[in-house]
Amino acid sequence: MSPLIDHTHDAQQQSWVASANALDADFPLQNLPLAICRRAGSGEAWRPGAAIGDQVVDLLALRDAGLLPQPAADALSGTENGTLNALMARGKPARQALRQALFAGLAAGATQQAQWAPHLLAQAEVEYTLPARIGDYTDFYTGIHHATTVGKLFRPDNPLLPNYQWVPIGYHGRASSIVVSGQAVRRPLGQTKGPDEAIPQLRPSQRLDYELELGIFTSQANALGTPVPMEQAEEHIFGVSLFNDWSARDVQAWEYQPLGPFLAKNFASTLGPWVVTLEALEPFRIPFVRPEGDPQPLPYLDSAGNRARGGLDLQMEVWLQTAAMRAQGQPHVRLMQSSFRHSYWTLAQLVAHHTINGCNLQPGDLLGSGTQSGPEAGQGGSLLELSMGGKQPLSLPNGEQRSFLQDGDSVQLRAYGERPGFRRIGLGMCEGQILPALTR
Repeated sequence: MSPLIDHTHDAQQQSWVASANALDADFPLQNLPLAICRRAGSGEAWRPGAAIGDQVVDLLALRDAGLLPQPAADALSGTENGTLNALMARGKPARQALRQALFAGLAAGATQQAQWAPHLLAQAEVEYTLPARIGDYTDFYTGIHHATTVGKLFRPDNPLLPNYQWVPIGYHGRASSIVVSGQAVRRPLGQTKGPDEAIPQLRPSQRLDYELELGIFTSQANALGTPVPMEQAEEHIFGVSLFNDWSARDVQAWEYQPLGPFLAKNFASTLGPWVVTLEALEPFRIPFVRPEGDPQPLPYLDSAGNRARGGLDLQMEVWLQTAAMRAQGQPHVRLMQSSFRHSYWTLAQLVAHHTINGCNLQPGDLLGSGTQSGPEAGQGGSLLELSMGGKQPLSLPNGEQRSFLQDGDSVQLRAYGERPGFRRIGLGMCEGQILPALTR
């Protein structure tokens, strides 16, 4: 049993918020993820909230009413600006103080239930913005099954480049075009060149795709020039969200050599509104183990703690609803399921590698995990994989087919952890709908 498992993980403890006690709830008492939200359509200031069942707790209202212990109240200082950056910067002690205070106040039998109840609002009645001011965004490439499958499509004789097993591959993305779940995404224009065309053309992307990822929020900063060692790397991680790194595959194929992604990626990325802290995910830790025959990480990417519990076993899913399905009242259908346990690199390794050259991460910086695919057929975390580059279209229950996304398609990402003896912990939902390209 992990030493970080404590009373806040007790599966028997229920909440006085009845919806949190459902066995399939994403947000039981043992989760308590954080977001920035307000009453839908109100124009009010953005405020930090915590999820409990189908409700959200107004954290500043609790603090201002004197309902939080001082350490938890102090943890919220600075979040009045409508971001979680100040809380992230305070690191694990502040995060744990807030978690324990919320657990005590929302647990069944809590003495202050009557005082807390007025500060809850149904999640159906709130709207969200990004949980943090994202100063920088780096996208990694940790899904080895995704990397191998995509590599086979582009380089059949050499699918996995030799550096992949030694270094966490990543690129710096565009923070300004990250949007919160629920915001529509415009199909991008881009320069593409077909195999039979003499010159490239500017046109709407015809191979628009999603990517199933985790978004990792950093917490405490490291000084410029000072690497973060593996033993301390998780001190610099606040929590995770769902993340969809939309990709224009036809634009990407034309532009990515020699410097990698650019316009194929920076038109939009969608982030789930809820940040699930590392504490809530503790029951789903697993050992970090490399497949037999693969090289072990270099010493700066290795530690006893990472080997013992560096991995995360989170189930990850993609769901799709076409415009025709929506018109007919048909819900989203699941396209695939994989697990983050297959990630080739751990969260700690991403931080250690990102900073080994002295790069200074800041509170609220975002790291994308890269597309998370499973080892089996049908577990691809993108349509590029599921349709084998468009050669094998997917058939949907209503008779439609998809090789890549069409206008009106809505994509939902979902993720959760399950383990006997513990409550199911969900990450909520990350959704985006495709709008037609703007005409020039």
